[in-house]
Amino acid sequence: MLVSYLDRQCHRILKFGLIPEFVGRVPVCVALDLLDEEALVRILTEPKNAIVKQYKKLFELDGVELEFDQEAIRTIAKRSLERKTGARGLRAIMESVMMDTMYKVPSDTKILKCIITKEAAEGNSEPTLINAEDDTPRKQLTKRTSKKSNDEIA
Repeated sequence: MLVSYLDRQCHRILKFGLIPEFVGRVPVCVALDLLDEEALVRILTEPKNAIVKQYKKLFELDGVELEFDQEAIRTIAKRSLERKTGARGLRAIMESVMMDTMYKVPSDTKILKCIITKEAAEGNSEPTLINAEDDTPRKQLTKRTSKKSNDEIA
């Protein structure tokens, strides 16, 4: 009877998203609450390595400014709540929102700014792309070159 109860509880924790290696080492069962929308928004924006900051840095490498509307960030958090995926699902949702733009921006040198709107986060439209007024291509802020080690021959 007790084993059956513990199996059910461990199964619930696994469904919540924790890895089996961790669950097997936890001797105590505790109740876990789902994150609310505000917590998911904070996870997207506040930590040092937040997902939003990571995407901004990736675009910055190509010389493009990336901007997220606050409503877009809230929409991504709401989609995660609807899917009941919590913080782990945020990256998958963000990737689905950004995928086409990630391929389009590096190849088009006229794009200076990309704005992710609520509609883009919902999947109803494309992100807003702002091009340079003249035909001069943008400059990449950082070059993507591989560093040669001292052992390599130039």
